[in-house]
Amino acid sequence: MTPVPRPRREWHSLPFPLALLEVKRQRELLRAHNLHDTYGAGGERPRRPSRELPPYRSYDGADYDPHDADMGRAGTRFDRNCALPETFPDAEDKGMFSPGPREVSRELLARRSGFRPAPTLNMLAAAWIQFQNHGWFSHGDNTADEPLEVPLPRGDDWARCPMLVRRSRPDPVAHTDVTRPPTYENTVTHWWDGSQIYGSSEKRCRELRTGEGGKLAVEGGRLPDERRPGLSGIDRTGFNDNYWVGLSLLHTLFAKEHNAICDRIAAAHPTWDDERLFLTARLVNAAVMAKIHTVEWTPALISHPVTRAAMHINWYGVLPARLRGKVGRFGRGETLFGIPGSPADHHTAPFSMTEEFVSCYRMHPLVRDEYEIRSHRSGALVDRTDFEPLQALATREAVDRWGWSDLLYSFGTMNPGDITLHNHPDCLRDLVRVSGEHVDVGTVDILRDRERGVPRYTAFRAALHRPPVTGFEELTGGDVTLAAELREVYDGRLDRVDTMVGMYAEPRPRGFAFSDTAFRIFVLMASRRLKSDRFFTCDYRPEVYTPEGMEWIDRTGMVDVLLRHHPELAPSLEGVRNAFAPWRMLRPGGIR
Repeated sequence: MTPVPRPRREWHSLPFPLALLEVKRQRELLRAHNLHDTYGAGGERPRRPSRELPPYRSYDGADYDPHDADMGRAGTRFDRNCALPETFPDAEDKGMFSPGPREVSRELLARRSGFRPAPTLNMLAAAWIQFQNHGWFSHGDNTADEPLEVPLPRGDDWARCPMLVRRSRPDPVAHTDVTRPPTYENTVTHWWDGSQIYGSSEKRCRELRTGEGGKLAVEGGRLPDERRPGLSGIDRTGFNDNYWVGLSLLHTLFAKEHNAICDRIAAAHPTWDDERLFLTARLVNAAVMAKIHTVEWTPALISHPVTRAAMHINWYGVLPARLRGKVGRFGRGETLFGIPGSPADHHTAPFSMTEEFVSCYRMHPLVRDEYEIRSHRSGALVDRTDFEPLQALATREAVDRWGWSDLLYSFGTMNPGDITLHNHPDCLRDLVRVSGEHVDVGTVDILRDRERGVPRYTAFRAALHRPPVTGFEELTGGDVTLAAELREVYDGRLDRVDTMVGMYAEPRPRGFAFSDTAFRIFVLMASRRLKSDRFFTCDYRPEVYTPEGMEWIDRTGMVDVLLRHHPELAPSLEGVRNAFAPWRMLRPGGIR
């Protein structure tokens, strides 16, 4: 890679206009140097043109690009943000277990001095990102064949030694070129298309629909029970792995939103059949979610003036709303009017999700171990529970027990955990999955990055054009105690620090809930998810979405979605500008 000059100061220490320009410069730099196609240029996946570009999202993600019908389709590979020669996994006998992933989990991830909250966020913010990334990526079911044998540190009380962890599902059509690193398949569509609600195949999608009026099945105000062997108690929806109450709230909410959109479009187009109403409502619902994520969730997680402005520009551009409406879009740029409606551009590689993007969304510290359920009418404490009664096969029972309104209010007023070291939830470090598999998710998080060839922290940081760190104290921002812990676990080798650990340890820009290193991936990929998708670019127009659909998107934010389906929450949402920040706490006799 050609050396790239680095700024002398980090972007967040610059004056606002210069900082905004620096973030834009970083995005262009990353677009040029950090998109790598794992299929290579040798025709391993022949690029076949689309026979047609239908004016709706396909069931499996095919036919989004005129020159590459399979781009982003379910069953295509994850690509990389790091150059392919940097993404070989450590050999199992020469580094995969150095230091032991379980030791890292015990010594650096586990909560030691109690729960550390993220005071500017609520638990809906934690549930939202899992809700979204289930629609972006999945490696599929891990294989039980020849599991990874994770050594345990002395004195560990894990039930079995060594700890057995299922391997990542291998690429079904893996290449045989030993000079290239292993690859993995994304089993869901790569696009921002709401596939967590709609599924990634026509068969699954049709199982979720009523067949009338374009609507999704909602029975008695909730999604149906999955009712498959071993899965009763979980909602039937597009993607329901690792299910819990937080996901049930959002899956149900946006299934209802889909049906409300169907009613609006059907009122304007009474002759349309079920299929056309469904496909159009899906377009609108997916765009509502993308807009909420871009201009609400992300600014809540990175609440810095520069990043709030950058995300606003991504969707709306720099022109005031009144002026945008009067002059209409002109030119090909995205700065004035935002990405939606601009020309599509894949930049230097076909569009896909990347392994590094998956890695940066390892945000399990957001999950709490203990939950307070409060009344949405008075704010009074109704119950306390740990995580177990809220997840897996107990999910629907929990909704029956506490109800939508109290659960939504409780999640809206309760803080998630801070994304930092020593704050990984105990409930996930000792979790029994629906399959019966006993796992420490902290150990698995460390192991997956090593297994899939995500470079360790210092190499990862360098690949993203960040200035190097020269010691553990610099990495931790001067926290001598934490530096000593890292030095002990990693045997004094800064180059062996895991990427997730380094990102949790590094000092964060003001207002950030996650690291500046992770932010570099988001600078690239957040806009790429919009810019590559023709339904957010050249086909983001009334002829495709309908004028009613475009108006719905423009007028809808997360608070609107909540109040449309749960108007009883209005007192706690009064004056709330961002639904992912803590809501107003109700108290007997008034609001605090």
